[in-house]
Amino acid sequence: MDLRIQNKNALVCGSTQGIGKASAIALAEEGVSVTLVARNEEKLKAVLKEINEKCQFERSREHNYIVADFSNPQELKEKIEASSLNFHILINNTGGPAGGPVFNAQIDEFERAFTMHLKCNHVLVQALVPFMKEEGYGRVINVISTSVKQPLDGLGVSNTIRGAVANWSKTMANELGQFGITVNNVLPGATATERLNEIINNKAKKTGTSVDKVIETMKNAAPAKRFAQPEEVANAIVFLASDRASYINGINVPVDGGRTKSL
Repeated sequence: MDLRIQNKNALVCGSTQGIGKASAIALAEEGVSVTLVARNEEKLKAVLKEINEKCQFERSREHNYIVADFSNPQELKEKIEASSLNFHILINNTGGPAGGPVFNAQIDEFERAFTMHLKCNHVLVQALVPFMKEEGYGRVINVISTSVKQPLDGLGVSNTIRGAVANWSKTMANELGQFGITVNNVLPGATATERLNEIINNKAKKTGTSVDKVIETMKNAAPAKRFAQPEEVANAIVFLASDRASYINGINVPVDGGRTKSL
């Protein structure tokens, strides 16, 4: 299927590893000019080199990166504005908060997560939407979690903030749909990333269970009986970013192998 996405520009956050990196590569392979965003410049350069090597047939596409820390929304805003780049596609994606019971969470844990996941999303949307309106084409895809449908044990702060982002996203979809801009959420299940390794190791440590046992239990929670690969989540993201998804707006798409029990 031709996704009719060539010659579009995409800003991909958290793109030095995992789902963000896989999404950036997949978009570039479809002919999209990609700008990576993360805080580690050396990792950004490495991913940029990988994209250029994998997408040699798309030499006419120029890819870039922006170094920014999502703990500082004002700095993020200034760096995006200073880049003077315009984008048709925004992939909001950043690492999740530390795990633990919600009762034990400190107030500053909520504040940090709210800043990184909601404030920064909002800053980026406000910066990018004016151009999207001019073009009559915009795609905002937020990488969240299946916890917005079914809260996950031991991820209290994440469950709370992810739910806020999902509601922000739905509201934004209602407001921007008239301009040819869609806003959707992709909800990854257990995906083979560094973030998942952290969750597995924390669970093993807190429960006194072996890492192998935790992995087995987590895999068995999904009918697919395995973890997703980042590329599988990226495939859903790229489709939602495409012209083919023009009438899909304001939804949550689980990519979890069937783990989520709700419809």
